[in-house]
Order: sequence, then structure tokens, then C-alpha cells
Amino acid sequence: MVFSSHFFLFYFLPGCLLLYALSAGRQRHLTLTLLSYFFYGWANPVFVPVMLFSTAVDYACGISIGRARNARLASNGSGGAAGREKITLAVSIVTNLALLGFFKYFNFGIDGWNQVVAAFGWEGAGWDTALRVTLPLGISFYTFQSMSYTIDVYRGVVTPQRNFIDYACYVSMFPQLVAGPIIRYSDLAHQLTDRTHTLEKFSRGVAMFAIGLSKKILLANPCGAVADATFDAGSVQTLDAWYGMFAYSFQIYFDFSAYSDMAIGLGLMMGFVFPRNFNAPYRSASITEFWRRWHISLSTWLRDYLYIPLGGSRRGPGRTYCNLFIVMLLGGLWHGAAWTFVIWGAVHGLCLAVERLIGAERLVRVVPRPLGVAVTFVIVALAWVFFRADNLTHALGYISCLFGAGEVQAGAPLLHAIIYSPVAWAGMTAAAMVTFFGRTAWDWTLVLTPCKAVTCIVLFIGSLLVLETQSYNPFIYFIF
Repeated sequence: MVFSSHFFLFYFLPGCLLLYALSAGRQRHLTLTLLSYFFYGWANPVFVPVMLFSTAVDYACGISIGRARNARLASNGSGGAAGREKITLAVSIVTNLALLGFFKYFNFGIDGWNQVVAAFGWEGAGWDTALRVTLPLGISFYTFQSMSYTIDVYRGVVTPQRNFIDYACYVSMFPQLVAGPIIRYSDLAHQLTDRTHTLEKFSRGVAMFAIGLSKKILLANPCGAVADATFDAGSVQTLDAWYGMFAYSFQIYFDFSAYSDMAIGLGLMMGFVFPRNFNAPYRSASITEFWRRWHISLSTWLRDYLYIPLGGSRRGPGRTYCNLFIVMLLGGLWHGAAWTFVIWGAVHGLCLAVERLIGAERLVRVVPRPLGVAVTFVIVALAWVFFRADNLTHALGYISCLFGAGEVQAGAPLLHAIIYSPVAWAGMTAAAMVTFFGRTAWDWTLVLTPCKAVTCIVLFIGSLLVLETQSYNPFIYFIF
């Protein structure tokens, strides 16, 4: 179910808020959980048991780790309690990674293996299977989220949740279920037991949702039309290729940040305060700064649950550079099972390692900030080509067009009628202005005034009117 759909806006959301308001006390968690499972199962009910299984495993593992810790403390560290904690944590991690690995990387692994054996002339060693695995929506997000809970229980950061409904509510909460933010249990633990429902929270939530919807409909989708036209063309002229690359850069930013804004807004309507996920990332003067501002919930997750356990920066410069590269490589693979995503992650990992070698903070001080922002934006945009391309051949072909090495077909100028239309120009210009000069939705809604309220109403109505003229428009991160 898409937030920017007629059914969600006019049926599911009003019904959800009404049922939530009519529920009393902790019953609201049961109501929200059932609504969230309905929301998740709307696209494909087959995958509901997968999420329920992951939830049940991590809930049981959390309880088991808590009991083993209590036994270890009661026996002053003697006995096998410490071993049981580690084994239970391993069960949680292996289960989640196995689910993610099977559903997300089975097809990629089979295809990759067949390509390798074919390259060596060993066709007989290929795996001929008709099985094709469909990726469940949001599995990359809820497995990371659920897995972080058991890790934090093991580390003693949080206490185990004894109420299964409360834990299931945390994992399945529909605002952030399909495309994040990746919310840690520690961020919501106290809110599950004691949170406030105020008019101020609800109003800010409505404002965040309205702004997110307008970013998706009025900015992301028009830029997406330009990006699709250029990337789907057989070949493009150099200027058109750059224009299309920047269009996709704007599209993915406004598309993903719009979802995060809407998710945060929906959470506020129900009393939950979710963490910020974007902070004007394209205004960064380095790749290091970019990852402090882009998809913050993922970058901090990778830092705390992968980079630091690998040794972080504690084992010398060489190991630090290696850790940065590995983390971003895996971060790219997390986004999708394709070599293009691996290369995208490798580009960012290499940039982070180089900046650590040079000294990112010193680099920012030496290079004028406008120049640093421009260079960083171009590097990020170039990396997005691999993110957007259908395959590696497509990506390399588009890169060649960017630098004038591509073979331009005779019909390429016909593309201009689409990508340089008044609507396209307006969308691209508005996107650029908001990206580099506008305030973020998070900051803008901190204090609401009557003027801001009117602005939100106008944006919401305008978005609904434009929505009626647009075709199917799923969020980009739904496929991850």
C-alpha cells in the first residue's frame, strides 16, 4: 500500500486513526499491530508469515538472552549462562540474515554462479532451476530493525520486551515498515509504555505528512519522469545525460525523504516520535558529511552494528580504511542484489577512505564550502548512475554518454520534447531550489504558525489534484 495512493489517503488512514483513537490504553498497540499487518499484507499476504516468523524468533531470543544474563549475574559469572547468551544472539542474527539472504540474494547468487561457470566453459556445472524468489516488501528494513533489538539486549542497552504485542507493534508499525527509517528499539522502548498524545504532536504530524506528500507528488515524480526518459533512452547526448543524472539525484532524494517525512508525521499522529532520517544531504561539503545527513538511520546502524564491531578506527589507519570500504560495500549490497549496487557502495567506500586519509575536516576547512558542496554533489550524482541503471552494461553506457563517448542515435534529439518541457523545467528548478536553499521539513515544522498551517493545506490540496493526473508512483525504496 502506497502512502500517495487514493485508498491510503481516503480510506486506510482515516479508518486507522479512528480505530486507534477509539482503542483504550495498551489496546492501541494491538489495534496498530493488526492494522500494520493488514497494511503489509495488502500487496502480498504470502509474506505476512515471514515477518511474523522473524518477529517471533527475535522476541523469543530477547527473552532467552535476558534470562541467561540474569542467571549469569546470579551465579557471579559461573556456569554456561554467558555461552547461552552468545548462542541465542547467534540464532537471532543467523535467522535474520538467512531470511534476508534467501529472499534478496538467491536469484543473484544463482545468476552469478551460472555466469562464472559459463565464462570458464563449464556449462555443465551451472544450476538450472526454475525457482525465482520474490522479494518481500520491507524485508531489508524490518530484519535490520528486529536484529538490532536482540543485539542491544545482548549488549545490555535495553531490557527484553516481555509483551509480545508490544514487540510486534514495534517491528510492524506501518508508518516505517516498508521503507524506514530503521528505528531501534531503544528509541521507542519508553514510548511503548508511556507516550503523550497532544494536539501539538498531531498538528506537526499532519504538517510533516502534507510536506512529504507534496515532495513526492510535486518534486520527486516530475524529476523521475525526466530521469526515466533519459535512462530508458537507447542513447543520449552529453548535456541530456547530465541533466537526466541530476534529475535522478533529485528524484531519489525527494522520493525517499518524502517517505521518511510522511512516516515521521504518521508516527506523531499516534504519539510516537521517530528519529530524523535526512538533513539536507546535498548541502554536504564531503562524502563523510553526506553520510551524516543521508539516510541517517542506516548510516548510524552500519556504524554501530558493523563498522565498530569490525574494529572501527581503533586498529590503525590501514584497518580503518579497509573497514570503511567493507561497510559501504555491504551497504551497497544491502540496497540490492546486483553488481551495480556493489559498485555504488564501493565508490562511496573508496571516497570515505580517501577522505579519512586526507582528513575530511581539514579538507572542508581548506576548500571553499560552495566548491566542496558542488564537487560532493557531482560525485554523489555520478554514483547514482550505478544505483539507477538496470545493469552494469547500462551503467557504463550511460557513464560514457556523460563524457561524450557514447554513440548517439539519430532520434536522440526527440527526447528534448519530454525532458525540457515547461513542466519538467519547473519541477527541476523547484527541486534544485528546495534542495540547496529550502528548510527541511523537520526544522520547518518545529514551530507551526497559522501561515504555515495554510501553506500545508494548500500543498496538500495541490498534491491531491496533481496526484489524480499521475500514473502509478511507488516509492523507490519499496524495492529494497
